[in-house]
Amino acid sequence: MNLRPSRPHEEPEINVVSLIDVVLLLVVFFILSSRFTDEGRLHVHLPHANAVPTPRVGSEPLVVSVTEAGGYLVNGRELINSSPETLRAALLKEAGTSRSTPVTLRADARSTHQSVITAMDVLGRLGFAEINVATVKEEPAGKP
Repeated sequence: MNLRPSRPHEEPEINVVSLIDVVLLLVVFFILSSRFTDEGRLHVHLPHANAVPTPRVGSEPLVVSVTEAGGYLVNGRELINSSPETLRAALLKEAGTSRSTPVTLRADARSTHQSVITAMDVLGRLGFAEINVATVKEEPAGKP
């Protein structure tokens, strides 16, 4: 009894031409859709603390101070409370309609981050574009 089929045995083939086409299309897709920038890195441009800004003539600077307790002072005058609405009203009173006035934000080193961000948010919502953060120059260790 002969159990083998009568036709000749053929080896199976894999058509690699279509496989190469698909791989080439995937490579082209990934090259075109990827951006060549560093997505995982955080680029921060830090301000220079040792440079002294030149004062502008004709415009009195607006100074917003944040105390250690989270209170606000506008041009040296303490506000009655630390709510954003009170800060907004005081800024409108001091600046009037001028939004090109440079604003200096002076925050105590021990003040909360939230109170500084609240002040920056109020300034930004009012339309102030130039906000400077005041710092002090650190003396090198060993100098009295």
